[in-house]
Amino acid sequence: MKQITDINQLRGIQIGILDNVHRFCEAHGLTYFLSSGTLIGAVRHKGYIPWDDDIDIYMPRKDYEQFLQTYCDETGRYRVINPQTEPHYYYTFAKVVDQQTLMVEKETEGYQIGVYMDIFPVDYVSDDPKEREQVFKKKKLLYKIRRCKISKSNPLQSRLAYWVYKHWPLSVRQIEGRIRSLIILTHPTKTVCNMTEAGPKLKGCFPAEDIASSVDIEFEGKMYKTMVGYHDYLERTYGDYMTLPPPEERVTHQFEAYIL
Repeated sequence: MKQITDINQLRGIQIGILDNVHRFCEAHGLTYFLSSGTLIGAVRHKGYIPWDDDIDIYMPRKDYEQFLQTYCDETGRYRVINPQTEPHYYYTFAKVVDQQTLMVEKETEGYQIGVYMDIFPVDYVSDDPKEREQVFKKKKLLYKIRRCKISKSNPLQSRLAYWVYKHWPLSVRQIEGRIRSLIILTHPTKTVCNMTEAGPKLKGCFPAEDIASSVDIEFEGKMYKTMVGYHDYLERTYGDYMTLPPPEERVTHQFEAYIL
């Protein structure tokens, strides 16, 4: 193995994943959007945020589920992984990984994973803020319990989650089922959100019309897709996203990456 010490080499691997997913989605009529810090980087820098080291995309729930069922890379280099199919998978959303690489992360506690790109489903949520808040509280606790079950410790320092983990005789798969039944609405609403993490806060919700269609956007010299209402989404989620944060908030993720 050879450690990746150049951030540009790491980013090149990630962009290779994004290119592969982009081509697959285009060929199969699936919708995706550059999102989160990746989208901020595209809008503000036409590429990565200078200190960033990952790529995030959103998919509407329907497209997300279809992608998980149908995605394949003919070369065998890339593979999609998600919590429904991977035992001891720490994360609560899908990733496409480069199988010619290895990531070493503290929080995954030995779970081997390649350099990856994150894929988050976007779900409809209640238009009633009070109902939405109750769902957020329940799903936050369930995600914490799930992670305690996987790690066999209390990684999130939640007393309630750890107590329930010790006394609730449900498997990780059963907890995953309860999470899905809580967050996946079968009927459309006017509000959507990424519901696959312990966060985000309620401000992470945004109008469904923002993802009604996609538009092209430049990222690292290439054209990809994002949501038509990207400005509204970013403003609601991050506030003044065009202003650089203070230096102490310009942090990278903690991991080591290797070429196999």
